[in-house]
Amino acid sequence: MPTLIKPSRSFPNALLDRYRQQGDPPADAVVAAVVDGESSNGLRSLMRWLADTNDFSTDTQPVSVQTFFANYASLPTWAEPDRMNRGMAFFKKHAQQIGLTLGFFSLPYSYLGANGAQVLWLTERIKNDTSRRLQETGEWVFAVNNPKEWATGNAITRTQKIRLIHAGARWFSQHSGRWNMDWGYPVNQEDMAGTSLAFSYIVLVGLRKSNVTMTEQEEEDYLHHINVVGHLNGVNNELIPTNLREAYKLGHAIAQRQFAPSEAGVGLTRSLLNAISAGISAYQSPQTSASQSGASRSSTARPETIRNLAAGEMRFFMGDQYADWLGIPNVPVEKRLVGLLSRLPIFSTLIQSSRL
Repeated sequence: MPTLIKPSRSFPNALLDRYRQQGDPPADAVVAAVVDGESSNGLRSLMRWLADTNDFSTDTQPVSVQTFFANYASLPTWAEPDRMNRGMAFFKKHAQQIGLTLGFFSLPYSYLGANGAQVLWLTERIKNDTSRRLQETGEWVFAVNNPKEWATGNAITRTQKIRLIHAGARWFSQHSGRWNMDWGYPVNQEDMAGTSLAFSYIVLVGLRKSNVTMTEQEEEDYLHHINVVGHLNGVNNELIPTNLREAYKLGHAIAQRQFAPSEAGVGLTRSLLNAISAGISAYQSPQTSASQSGASRSSTARPETIRNLAAGEMRFFMGDQYADWLGIPNVPVEKRLVGLLSRLPIFSTLIQSSRL
């Protein structure tokens, strides 16, 4: 049973300043070895394999990659499998609401980090291929919350792939000629810790805002499970919160240091809103035919209406100041369309496939 008063570490600027200049040494060493052996073309080939969510065999990969997957496939010593299983059961119980919270809260929340968002903005994939990028993120989130994926080992392999993708993004950012070290090291430890919080603690905050009933034990177990995933993804243990109180303090410290208006944040959020609008519009079209009744046809919505609905949801979760920083339109939301959110295509197919 959770204690009434939890011990809590602090996360001072000196600590976060140090981690802002640090990437992920083991993963970065793999990328450096691939580039040394096969140049940047070898890294591009590796990145294509890393993005393939169906191929989990390392047999055709360089020795450095094979060694990395072998050496970093174990759970941390502090991981508690029973708590992880309870965390995954919590995810399954609230999968639909968590999927929506990720789309309307966690993702734009992560864009508030003005410096860290530069990686996503410079690589351009999130703004040019937003729907596919979101689909890949959703696949990974639902996979690491599926006990079957852990039983096969695929949950760990998927996460190791993400870890090396981040290392590749660091290399390309640093060699792009456009990276400003005043932003910190690309995909640095502070930003990685903030992203992990977006998938754990911020999800819980969003569920609270949505009046989802949860026990403190459920919240702590879910946080613990995602913490394990964060460790496997290369987050240093010193930046992994051991309880909800620490999660709040770490999130607050990072927000105070990093959250600010930025062109990158506005652009990424605009791409997200456009992807949501286009996705739901495409989903609606096959559902409505000439043979349907007028009542059914009236339940569909125009793309601009869907976009406004998504913007309203983001403002609900984030508050006006953060929403303004991200350029989220302040528009009225038609309550009759709220049911459309449960059919958000970016996440709905994943929600269905996650039924265990």
